[in-house]
Amino acid sequence: MHDHPTQLDEYAWPTCVTPGCGRQLWVNETGRWSCRPCQDATSKRLAELPGLFRQLDTTAALMRGASTQGGGMGGTKTPPIPPRLEVLALVGPGGVAARLSAIEDAWRQTLGWTVAPWRGSPQQAVPKHVDFLINNLPWACDRYEPVGQDIAELRKLHGEMTALASGEKRPGRVPTGLCPAPVGDGYCGSQLTASTNSHRIRCKTCGAAWETLGEWRTLRAAQEAVEDERRARELEAAA
Repeated sequence: MHDHPTQLDEYAWPTCVTPGCGRQLWVNETGRWSCRPCQDATSKRLAELPGLFRQLDTTAALMRGASTQGGGMGGTKTPPIPPRLEVLALVGPGGVAARLSAIEDAWRQTLGWTVAPWRGSPQQAVPKHVDFLINNLPWACDRYEPVGQDIAELRKLHGEMTALASGEKRPGRVPTGLCPAPVGDGYCGSQLTASTNSHRIRCKTCGAAWETLGEWRTLRAAQEAVEDERRARELEAAA
């Protein structure tokens, strides 16, 4: 045994700075801040963000078109689909686009580049932010010391979006009023339900279906018309 530690004993092998990783860097990764497996995983997550965003944005658009005031039949007040504020928060101006923009701006500042141009709406901006981050991720893993925190933020963002898109936080199907489709001399009247992971509402009894936002508005208008007709008959009978 050595009486005194050698330089080799004292040497601390560099490790990946990404939170939750800490893997010792390979010899050919000398000088890097983040390891190649973390870089590859981050690049894959980034590539998936635009598709996840489009899926969540479609859900949010449908919710924005939903009526939440007295649209149900028989006194119910249920919106056409469940209001999921966490989805709206991600696809809105302060959501995914803003979080990606903050990382892009920090990288641009370190590189000495001009700030990013205005990217447009969140729908337009997300793919452009993603392209920038994917293209410059190798540089960040090599030369940008805070890259570990950015990788952790992108991992968190991807996790949030994946969970919502896959329905992990989705409540069960909710009632959306009674079916107003004409059947014989009256109306179907079966209970309709909807879920945020589908663009389709279909009556299991008569087969009537509503698939788009415009058709869902038509559905709500038809439900209100049937309810108005029912109330008019009740008032007439009571007169």
